[in-house]
Amino acid sequence: MTQATLHEPTRTALRIHNARLIDGTGSSPVDDAVVTVDAEGTITYAGAAATAPATDGLSSARVIDAGRRTVLPGFFDCHVHLAYAQGSPPGRRAELDPVLVTLDTTTRLRQTLDAGITTARDLGGLSAGYRTAVETGRIVGPRLHTAVRILSHTGGHADLRLPDGTDLTAGMSEIADTADAARLAVRRVLREGADLVKVCATGGMGSPYDDPDDEGLLEEEIRAAVDEARRHGDKRVAAHAQGNAGILNAIRGGVTSIEHGYGLDDRALDMAGERGVFVVPTLSTVYAGINKDTMPDYHYQKKTRWSGITKENIARAIEYGARIALGTDAAVGPHGVNLMELSYLVDLGMDPMAAIVAGTGTSAELLGVADRLGTLASGRTADLVICDGDPLADIGVLGDPANIVCVVQDGIVRKDLLLPAAPTGRQS
Repeated sequence: MTQATLHEPTRTALRIHNARLIDGTGSSPVDDAVVTVDAEGTITYAGAAATAPATDGLSSARVIDAGRRTVLPGFFDCHVHLAYAQGSPPGRRAELDPVLVTLDTTTRLRQTLDAGITTARDLGGLSAGYRTAVETGRIVGPRLHTAVRILSHTGGHADLRLPDGTDLTAGMSEIADTADAARLAVRRVLREGADLVKVCATGGMGSPYDDPDDEGLLEEEIRAAVDEARRHGDKRVAAHAQGNAGILNAIRGGVTSIEHGYGLDDRALDMAGERGVFVVPTLSTVYAGINKDTMPDYHYQKKTRWSGITKENIARAIEYGARIALGTDAAVGPHGVNLMELSYLVDLGMDPMAAIVAGTGTSAELLGVADRLGTLASGRTADLVICDGDPLADIGVLGDPANIVCVVQDGIVRKDLLLPAAPTGRQS
């Protein structure tokens, strides 16, 4: 057995029955549904039990009785920072032995998967090696897309250097103060295996030298980064963008997504809609990310000042019909309860079904993987979760990992709280 497959369990065909199906497209749920998965991890059927294929030839399949629970696509979190513990400033990572950092990060990966997140986009701090480790079965966690580091101008949101030059981000940032420097920074992160590029279009909450209304990279610098990413595999670009002036710069510069978007106004919403730009609101940073006892005062003051503004503007974005994908900014808030974000979207006016689509189908579109992930249909990769409760009646059930009783990723059962126990020898 090779190292690359050392921890990979044997994949078998699956048949899930007695389920309520929510397929991630926004279609009405199917109350008596069956989902079948072949031994290669591909969905072969997802729909009503009455029209499900015969069981002939599936004698070797593992049969899962969902017990009338709800089966949904595996969820996405499009904005995480898995290399950092909750509330820990980036510089704290440098205080630990690198081995401990790695082990702590793998624990957070597993917690995130167990919460129902089968794919995650890390927007700063996570090396591409973790993506490869998940892909090759060395560790278990969400399928990963990583930006590796964050592009910022000197004194900007991702520049936490001290006056003596000490970098408190432990290498999380790339400083770019000209369009040419932005291109070079993009080339450096892509050389390190980045799947996408992240730029800072504004200041932020957690950075000591700026404010959310401050503009970050200039529009021409953002445009240069976007063009460089396009030239190298048409990589996507995410923009940390909180204040509206920087949001407009980012949209005009050609980014794929606005991260946070706290200051979005009608003009920005119109422009984002015209250009197909996604919004990732990271409401967890507002609802679950404010703690005066653990935050520096400057951070706490900015958070409290922006909390009401954020809720008002994101509620308007929801009403407008913006293309919203799910992201939590986990590390600012807690890891492992990612789907609480759905409750916050619903609290600001989103329909529960629309919130589920935001966390599945729309998020898959943002990451460019909607042809195989984000919905449950024949031919799609078998990423799915089974949950207790009715998320359309109470979206909050998804936010408690204890209610996520089964997680299937790429056809492999990764989490299983259903009884009876699996046969001896099956790994999860």
